[in-house]
Amino acid sequence: MIELTTRQTDRIIEMAWEDRTTFEAIEFQFNLNEQEVIELMRREMKPSSFRMWRKRVQGRKTKHEKLRSFEKGRFKCTRQKQITHNSISKR
Repeated sequence: MIELTTRQTDRIIEMAWEDRTTFEAIEFQFNLNEQEVIELMRREMKPSSFRMWRKRVQGRKTKHEKLRSFEKGRFKCTRQKQITHNSISKR
């Protein structure tokens, strides 16, 4: 396993907890495959937190690029186009 800084480790853990961040994205950015991410999570987290995370991501389609049913990108509210520069435009 490659040597990671504390900041990189924290970011990987954060990305692993996010529902829409895929394991492929973590591999692209940090060169860690899914199994290595699982090992890192097991090593860095409390056992109860690791079990909770594994239960959460196991079988989750959004964590794998090929299983996703939605397009890449973020969710956008239909009203979002009315919001510009942190101020809501008049209706």
